[in-house]
Amino acid sequence: MDRQQHRLVTGMREAAATGDAPPSYIGTGVDVVSRDAAAQALGAVVQLHFDKTVEKKRAADAQKQELWRLYLAFLLVLSVLLSGVATSPPGRLQCRHLWAPAGLLSLAHLAFYAAVAHHLRCLNGFRYQRRCHKLTLALAADRLRMLKSAGEVVAAADVEVPYQEPHQGYLGKFRRSWAVHFAFLIATFAFSVAAAVAILCF
Repeated sequence: MDRQQHRLVTGMREAAATGDAPPSYIGTGVDVVSRDAAAQALGAVVQLHFDKTVEKKRAADAQKQELWRLYLAFLLVLSVLLSGVATSPPGRLQCRHLWAPAGLLSLAHLAFYAAVAHHLRCLNGFRYQRRCHKLTLALAADRLRMLKSAGEVVAAADVEVPYQEPHQGYLGKFRRSWAVHFAFLIATFAFSVAAAVAILCF
């Protein structure tokens, strides 16, 4: 449903078949619809994409909350690992045992990266779909406003609402988001390993 075009002609033909619209408005050569029927169809398109926009917004917000909880859990794991290294007896963990905390830190970062990648894909997908629905909603609302100055009969092509997609530059927003999260991951890994080295070797 997201990527199909909203064909008002098809809707009017179904309406004519059920007796809701005059069959005379469905021509065999030129497809035309009455202004009232076109307004009703466009109103349905506006309502559909408004509901979809709200739905995708809620889904994106839920993913953001999951992402924040994931970050908090990750920072908690890092603090537990580093505090364990810092409070260990001097004779138990030494500089030659650095591979143990470094390995645990690496596993924690890999697991965190996999989880963040999954949530980011979902979040960016919901954001992209929401943007598409917002653009389609704006187009449908604009076509609906144009009907106020139209005659009693309008061409179906003039009120057709194709599914809209953002320009390619919009995808750069998602690449910047990936870059920020990846930079945070690299920074926390470097800090954690450097802290472990400073505790055990100096």
